[in-house]
Amino acid sequence: MKVIDHILSADKTLFSFEIVPPPRGRTLKDIIDIVQKLSPYSPSWIDVTSHASSISYQTLSNGEIKQKTQKKRPGTLGICGVIQNRFQIDTVAHLLCMGFTKQETEDALIELNYLGLENVLALRGDRPNFDKPKTPDQQTNTFAVDLVTQIKNINQGHYLDPLENAQKLDFCIGVAGYPEKHFESPSLKSDLFYLKQKIDQGAQYIVTQMFFDNQKYFDYVKLCQSQGITVPIIPGLKIIKNKQQLSSLPKSFHLSLPDSLVEQINLASPDEVQNIGLNWAKIQVQELIKNKVPSIHFYVLNDVDLVTKVISEFQ
Repeated sequence: MKVIDHILSADKTLFSFEIVPPPRGRTLKDIIDIVQKLSPYSPSWIDVTSHASSISYQTLSNGEIKQKTQKKRPGTLGICGVIQNRFQIDTVAHLLCMGFTKQETEDALIELNYLGLENVLALRGDRPNFDKPKTPDQQTNTFAVDLVTQIKNINQGHYLDPLENAQKLDFCIGVAGYPEKHFESPSLKSDLFYLKQKIDQGAQYIVTQMFFDNQKYFDYVKLCQSQGITVPIIPGLKIIKNKQQLSSLPKSFHLSLPDSLVEQINLASPDEVQNIGLNWAKIQVQELIKNKVPSIHFYVLNDVDLVTKVISEFQ
């Protein structure tokens, strides 16, 4: 079932989750354990993140420095297939511009279709720490709107190379939104101009970057609507569990934290921080449900036990 159909057919606020593939060297059991903990709470869908290859350097015993290129978290497509077919939970595969060619994207979409998956989230992604070698005929999607356009084209049966009797695919396309604007945009209004382009090209819903002040989300929705963006906008939440995240979250995700939350955590002992984060998230969820948001999307990562503690109070 498509994400947009889940949303349009629901009579209450839904819950969805985002998880990451295990690091290279780990097994699928890591993901199975997480999904088994989430499944009793009837998730409408689960997102699985994607990761491009990166370069790392290793110093050998003889002092030589060796360059290695590898994908640290492979397995997005396979994990999506396992979750959807084993647990009967719809999945959303993340697709990236950065680090992938258009041909690789087309191949991924074909494989997702073979697996019976119908949902993708189109993202530009972070710039890799190297330029992947490409032949002259290989093209890449520069921006998320280009990726949305490619997916829309395949939905219409238009592949990179003209194919006889090519079948149309049928993917529901989601995109990202930034209530505090994308860090590379000069202004929020400029950011929305490009977001509107993605919607015009066929994106059917928006999921936001995490935020800790619900008013930022409410203001963002109103501003989107004023710019003619009327698709569902799903708020994204993250639960703070330690003091280190006061600096790591703003640095990694280019967001701000409310003064009252920062003060509470700074004054608390390390053992008290997790409960502060849990209570803050519960208040956010309660207010969002009261305002009838379409779904609440939790960035789980590996904090599944914290997430289930929150949502258990609302089901």
